Amino acid sequence: MSESFLYQAVVYLAAALVCVPFAKKLGMGSVLGYLFAGILIGPFVLGFIGEEGEDIMHAAEFGVVMMLFLVGLELEPSAFWKMKNRILGVGMSQVLVTATVITGIGIAIGLTWQSALAVSLALAMSSTAIVIQTLKEKGLMNAESGKSSFAVLLFQDIAVIPILALLPLLAVTSPDASHGNHGGGLADLPAWLQTIAVLGAVGVIILAGNYLVSPFLRIIAKTHIRELFTAAALLLVVGIAALMQTVGLSPALGTFLAGVVLANSEFKHELESDIDPFKGLLLGLFFIAVGASINFELIGKETLTIVGLTLGVLITKTVILASIGMFSKLKTDQNLIFMIGLSQVGEFAFVLFSFMNQTQILEPHLIELMMAVTAISMATTPIFFLILEKLILPRFGTKEKDDKTADEIDQQHKIIIAGFSHFGSTIGRFLRANGIEATILDNDSDRVDLLRKMGFKVYYGDATRVDLLHSAGADQATLLISAIDDPEITLHLVEVMNKHFPNVELMIRTPHRFYGYELMEHGVKNIYRDSLDTSIRLGVDVLKKIGFRSYTATRAGQNFLNYDETAFKQLFEFRKDQKNYIVRVREQIEEQEKLLQNDLQVNPTTGDHAWDSDHMRNVVNSKV
Repeated sequence: MSESFLYQAVVYLAAALVCVPFAKKLGMGSVLGYLFAGILIGPFVLGFIGEEGEDIMHAAEFGVVMMLFLVGLELEPSAFWKMKNRILGVGMSQVLVTATVITGIGIAIGLTWQSALAVSLALAMSSTAIVIQTLKEKGLMNAESGKSSFAVLLFQDIAVIPILALLPLLAVTSPDASHGNHGGGLADLPAWLQTIAVLGAVGVIILAGNYLVSPFLRIIAKTHIRELFTAAALLLVVGIAALMQTVGLSPALGTFLAGVVLANSEFKHELESDIDPFKGLLLGLFFIAVGASINFELIGKETLTIVGLTLGVLITKTVILASIGMFSKLKTDQNLIFMIGLSQVGEFAFVLFSFMNQTQILEPHLIELMMAVTAISMATTPIFFLILEKLILPRFGTKEKDDKTADEIDQQHKIIIAGFSHFGSTIGRFLRANGIEATILDNDSDRVDLLRKMGFKVYYGDATRVDLLHSAGADQATLLISAIDDPEITLHLVEVMNKHFPNVELMIRTPHRFYGYELMEHGVKNIYRDSLDTSIRLGVDVLKKIGFRSYTATRAGQNFLNYDETAFKQLFEFRKDQKNYIVRVREQIEEQEKLLQNDLQVNPTTGDHAWDSDHMRNVVNSKV
């Protein structure tokens, strides 16, 4: 491994560690952090990475390769069939309409129809990496906008196969050595043979996946050596990528197909868990490399041209996506997420433009311009998402609304339960078993329908809406129990209740103590941490199994719960001073242990004996 490569790797990783946390803290998302890191260390800013950065770029491209392998693994035929209307409707219309419009524009500005069509097919692509990662970070994958976006991206990934087969037929000249083509065996073939080669390679991967890869993985799995299976997974991805590159095809295309073939295999989840850590790191490096590869010298010379092209592409795609969203009856806030999220040009465009250079469909200068447009559009998308999230979506009240309208609430009770998933439904069942009725609200329409079939009277609606709370009887209610899964929505509900219904006592679920501190800042006194009681109950059972009396174990658990709740409230004032907080936590842990040890000494009332260390060691050894 060369010293230059190691230097590049250190610079890339250091830049990521500095820029990504900063971008995340500003709410921009990790993708923008990686892109900024690349721009910062690139040849046009700090200059840490120059032309020799291509070595890292080649390694980073495997991030896209692995990502598309994982996307392929997710494409189970059953899941595809469930989404077929959305994929073939929304997805196909996006690609076809975008390609048609941009082809017309290209011909109008003087391109040949072949060049215009080739460019339009590349520009129709959106960034799977940016959109999927951003939607996951924003918690929007299950929203209508997220489902529609995923359908479009899925169709685009599939469409790359026929696009790569079509491109050689659009070449107006035969490739020659003087053009600098070193793409491999495919570039030396006639156009019609290149198309057959693409389709043939697809067939080979499908057959090999069904008849060679699965049996091979079964043999490896029988060794029960985890790292060997990881090596086999990496070999599968890298081997297919190398095979595709040898014949001049896209490595990403090959691994995507391999993922699709293995989507129904018994190794799906094992492959996902083994590949995902490598994918995350290499995908980050890919975005850094994209940021570093933006040619600011070209942008400086042809600023108006590149800015005009970038804006033209973004506006064209946004208008088309907005029209498709309206036709699909997406609500306004969901349509905004849909059209802004997919307006950029995707990483597959780099692959397609490289292939066009190889087949000489476009002039090198035009390819450079299109690569700059692609990179800039990718870099601007997280910024547009941030503006959308902070300035525009709040005007609609919430990020996600279901198409279904809220129910009319015809009964009010003194207790309101907001959120009726597993946690909330357990509370509801317990109260009802003891003769206590509650007004139950939940904003998942599928869950509401299911719970009604089970016999629960659940009302559909967003519990953070003031009008719905009025309808649910919050004016006369005594208690509101929040069992909502999302802590951000919970915090918003607390703010609404404090402002409009201050007389209602709040009992709030929270995933851990740090969200609990936020609730305490808003005056909430009754806070219930998700796993605390369950963890202590399991610990009590452990004490019983190793020899503690039932009463002693139960009392120890109750005492620990009381001490921990007291410590939780005492530590609240130190929550913003991490150094002091850690010191106080250690003191609290030591104090808890001393108190519990004292509780386990001889109790004259119960006759429990002291559990000294020697006695406990003998008991544990006898049990295990």
